[in-house]
Amino acid sequence: MTPKDQSQAMRTICANVPVIPVLVIDDPKIARPLAEALVEGGLPVLEVTLRTPAALPAIEAMDQVPGAIVGAGTLRCTRDVELATSAGAQFGVSPGCTTALVKASEYAALPLLPGASTASEVMSLSDCGYDMLKFFPAEASGGVKMMGNLAGPFPEISFCPTGGITKDNFAMYMACPTVRCVGGSWIATRDMIRDHDWCAVRQIAQETCEMAKANEPHSS
Repeated sequence: MTPKDQSQAMRTICANVPVIPVLVIDDPKIARPLAEALVEGGLPVLEVTLRTPAALPAIEAMDQVPGAIVGAGTLRCTRDVELATSAGAQFGVSPGCTTALVKASEYAALPLLPGASTASEVMSLSDCGYDMLKFFPAEASGGVKMMGNLAGPFPEISFCPTGGITKDNFAMYMACPTVRCVGGSWIATRDMIRDHDWCAVRQIAQETCEMAKANEPHSS
């Protein structure tokens, strides 16, 4: 799968949702009910970060939930790609990108959303064939204003901003013409997950989808 094919696949995945919940999971036993709550709330595209030992078994469990599109986040090296693919991840997300990561995702046929935060990084990834990128860390790298600045020289590049996105600012990001969706951890915080508060997770997901729909340019 070439970078161009990966980006096309990621565009299709990102078109399903306004927000990709970024999940840090400490206990794989809660993975299935968490995924079910998010899918029921209208957010079926899920990013499980490879930051805990529970991440890989959690991906395996979530992959069994009907309607869920489960990806692995925080991919940093070839081994991460191999583990994510073996666990059943349907896409990968990286905070940055390296030549080794590009080659590994190509070999594994894993759609990759590579991270970039500067014009030079966008140019390098574009040269590789990527035109759907993660803008990370979004708020720390200039936020919505930076999104507007990047849209000028790179109108063909689409972004999924992640990092510092909240319920209070995600609509502003979604209003940017080059933004397809955002990544956010506010949908299912570690406290909610720890407390098994699936009702709250479902409600926040539903409210976020409703807010995104209300802010669509064609909405009345």
